[in-house]
Amino acid sequence: MTKLGIIAGGGQFPLLVARAARENGRQTVVIAHRGETSPEVETAADACLWIKLGQLQKVLDFFHRQGVRECVFAGTITKTRIFRDVWPDFKALGLWRRIDARQDDAILRALAGLLAEEGIEVVASTLYLDKLLFPAGILSRRQPDAEQLEDVRFGWRIARAVGDLDIGQCVVVRDRAVLAVEAIEGTDAAIRRGGELAGEKAVVVKVKKPSQDFRFDLPAIGPQTIAGMAAVKAEVLAVEAGQALFFDPEEALRLADRAGIVVMGVEADSSGGPRL
Repeated sequence: MTKLGIIAGGGQFPLLVARAARENGRQTVVIAHRGETSPEVETAADACLWIKLGQLQKVLDFFHRQGVRECVFAGTITKTRIFRDVWPDFKALGLWRRIDARQDDAILRALAGLLAEEGIEVVASTLYLDKLLFPAGILSRRQPDAEQLEDVRFGWRIARAVGDLDIGQCVVVRDRAVLAVEAIEGTDAAIRRGGELAGEKAVVVKVKKPSQDFRFDLPAIGPQTIAGMAAVKAEVLAVEAGQALFFDPEEALRLADRAGIVVMGVEADSSGGPRL
């Protein structure tokens, strides 16, 4: 099999992708970002290059030397770093000037297009990890009540609209009022902000963007998400089933049950609304 390139950000996902690729007989060539990627990823990589954010020519040169023709994006990049901690080379500056809207999908699609021009195809990050996709159903011991389900319906509609604008994938609501919309700060910060405004009983809804591309930035949930909700006494987490990653689900659900948080995977109906 051909080598698999991994453009790695933060979190555990790059390591999981590298291990899964190796289990499936693929050699892995990892681009690791200083200040974001865990050094542990090197243990599962056949070759690894550490770069600073924006050193695009180094990425291309390394992949070409290693014979990479297929790659994935895995892990998070702290989005606010684009304003304070980026080292763009000439290749990256050229790409940046080609992007009209500096939003997630636009940036990633432009990068994928450039890689394709170089003979490197970007494939879905869940290539070997479909088992990480968020399941459908009520996953927690606690069940949602009628009022909470109404908030989920309301939040779903708002989150879809926000996602359609490529702003974020998560909203925090209470009593059909929007308290926080995820933007560049990320889900955890949005939950903290919205939960503090709610005081208690906040409902967190996280959905895919209407034009979600499985190659890029799938929504992700894990124990840190639940811990953040518990800290602000939020009560419900509703995630679009099959369209988000669920890391360490046993630990996340243990924390949810201890805090009395409802965790549910919601499927979309034929109109795109939530099937509740």
